Amino acid sequence: MLKRLQAESAAFRDCKPLALKIDASILERFPEFDRKSLRTALRIHTASTRYLKAVERSAERFDLDGKPVGEVTAEQRTHATTTLKERFAAVARQQREQREAEEAERRRDEKLRQLVNKFGR
Repeated sequence: MLKRLQAESAAFRDCKPLALKIDASILERFPEFDRKSLRTALRIHTASTRYLKAVERSAERFDLDGKPVGEVTAEQRTHATTTLKERFAAVARQQREQREAEEAERRRDEKLRQLVNKFGR
Protein backbone atom coordinates (compact mmCIF):
# COMPACT_ATOMS: atom_id res chain seq x y z
CA MET A 1 0.00 0.00 0.00
CA LEU A 2 2.78 2.44 0.92
CA LYS A 3 4.72 1.51 -2.22
CA ARG A 4 1.68 2.30 -4.34
CA LEU A 5 1.13 5.60 -2.54
CA GLN A 6 4.78 6.50 -3.05
CA ALA A 7 4.55 5.63 -6.74
CA GLU A 8 1.37 7.64 -7.34
CA SER A 9 1.59 10.52 -4.86
CA ALA A 10 4.15 13.31 -4.76
CA ALA A 11 3.60 13.91 -1.04
CA PHE A 12 4.44 10.30 -0.20
CA ARG A 13 7.24 9.99 -2.76
CA ASP A 14 8.98 13.14 -1.52
CA CYS A 15 8.08 12.38 2.12
CA LYS A 16 6.40 15.72 2.72
CA PRO A 17 4.22 16.47 5.75
CA LEU A 18 0.77 15.19 4.89
CA ALA A 19 -2.46 17.17 5.05
CA LEU A 20 -4.56 16.50 8.11
CA LYS A 21 -7.34 13.95 7.46
CA ILE A 22 -5.56 12.81 4.29
CA ASP A 23 -6.93 9.32 4.82
CA ALA A 24 -10.30 10.48 3.38
CA SER A 25 -8.58 11.77 0.24
CA ILE A 26 -6.64 8.54 -0.11
CA LEU A 27 -9.76 6.39 0.22
CA GLU A 28 -11.51 8.59 -2.33
CA ARG A 29 -8.69 8.20 -4.83
CA PHE A 30 -8.02 4.52 -4.00
CA PRO A 31 -11.41 2.99 -3.09
CA GLU A 32 -9.90 -0.51 -3.11
CA PHE A 33 -7.84 0.31 0.01
CA ASP A 34 -9.12 -1.03 3.30
CA ARG A 35 -9.56 1.71 5.93
CA LYS A 36 -7.92 -0.29 8.73
CA SER A 37 -4.91 -1.24 6.60
CA LEU A 38 -4.59 2.35 5.43
CA ARG A 39 -4.48 3.64 8.99
CA THR A 40 -1.74 1.13 9.80
CA ALA A 41 0.21 2.16 6.71
CA LEU A 42 -0.17 5.85 7.58
CA ARG A 43 1.03 5.16 11.12
CA ILE A 44 4.14 3.43 9.76
CA HIS A 45 4.80 6.26 7.29
CA THR A 46 4.26 9.12 9.75
CA ALA A 47 6.36 7.46 12.46
CA SER A 48 9.36 7.08 10.17
CA THR A 49 12.47 9.11 10.91
CA ARG A 50 12.44 10.57 7.40
CA TYR A 51 8.86 11.82 7.80
CA LEU A 52 9.48 13.26 11.27
CA LYS A 53 12.52 15.13 9.93
CA ALA A 54 10.34 16.54 7.14
CA VAL A 55 7.73 17.74 9.66
CA GLU A 56 10.49 19.24 11.79
CA ARG A 57 11.80 21.31 8.84
CA SER A 58 8.61 22.19 6.99
CA ALA A 59 6.10 25.00 7.49
CA GLU A 60 3.47 23.50 5.16
CA ARG A 61 1.41 20.34 4.79
CA PHE A 62 0.67 18.82 1.40
CA ASP A 63 -2.12 16.95 -0.38
CA LEU A 64 -1.62 13.80 -2.45
CA ASP A 65 -0.52 15.83 -5.46
CA GLY A 66 2.15 17.69 -3.48
CA LYS A 67 0.24 20.99 -3.31
CA PRO A 68 0.33 22.99 -0.06
CA VAL A 69 -2.95 22.72 1.86
CA GLY A 70 -2.16 23.75 5.41
CA GLU A 71 0.56 24.52 7.85
CA VAL A 72 2.69 22.57 10.26
CA THR A 73 2.20 24.22 13.63
CA ALA A 74 5.03 25.00 16.02
CA GLU A 75 3.58 22.41 18.39
CA GLN A 76 3.70 19.74 15.67
CA ARG A 77 7.31 20.64 14.80
CA THR A 78 8.23 20.49 18.49
CA HIS A 79 6.57 17.07 18.81
CA ALA A 80 8.56 15.79 15.80
CA THR A 81 11.80 17.18 17.26
CA THR A 82 11.11 15.62 20.66
CA THR A 83 10.24 12.26 19.12
CA LEU A 84 13.43 12.26 17.05
CA LYS A 85 15.59 13.21 20.06
CA GLU A 86 14.03 10.43 22.13
CA ARG A 87 14.51 7.94 19.30
CA PHE A 88 18.16 8.91 18.78
CA ALA A 89 18.81 8.85 22.53
CA ALA A 90 17.33 5.35 22.77
CA VAL A 91 19.54 4.12 19.93
CA ALA A 92 22.61 5.70 21.53
CA ARG A 93 21.71 4.12 24.89
CA GLN A 94 21.32 0.68 23.26
CA GLN A 95 24.65 1.03 21.49
CA ARG A 96 26.37 2.11 24.72
CA GLU A 97 24.85 -0.82 26.63
CA GLN A 98 25.96 -3.19 23.86
CA ARG A 99 29.53 -1.83 24.00
CA GLU A 100 29.57 -2.12 27.81
CA ALA A 101 28.29 -5.71 27.63
CA GLU A 102 30.95 -6.60 25.07
CA GLU A 103 33.65 -5.00 27.22
CA ALA A 104 32.45 -6.88 30.31
CA GLU A 105 32.51 -10.12 28.30
CA ARG A 106 36.03 -9.35 27.08
CA ARG A 107 37.23 -8.67 30.66
CA ARG A 108 35.60 -11.87 31.92
CA ASP A 109 37.25 -13.91 29.16
CA GLU A 110 40.63 -12.30 29.92
CA LYS A 111 40.26 -13.06 33.64
CA LEU A 112 39.35 -16.69 32.88
CA ARG A 113 42.34 -16.99 30.56
CA GLN A 114 44.63 -15.63 33.30
CA LEU A 115 43.18 -18.09 35.84
CA VAL A 116 43.67 -21.02 33.43
CA ASN A 117 47.27 -19.94 32.85
CA LYS A 118 47.90 -19.59 36.57
CA PHE A 119 46.22 -22.77 37.82
CA GLY A 120 46.23 -24.94 34.71
CA ARG A 121 49.81 -26.07 35.18
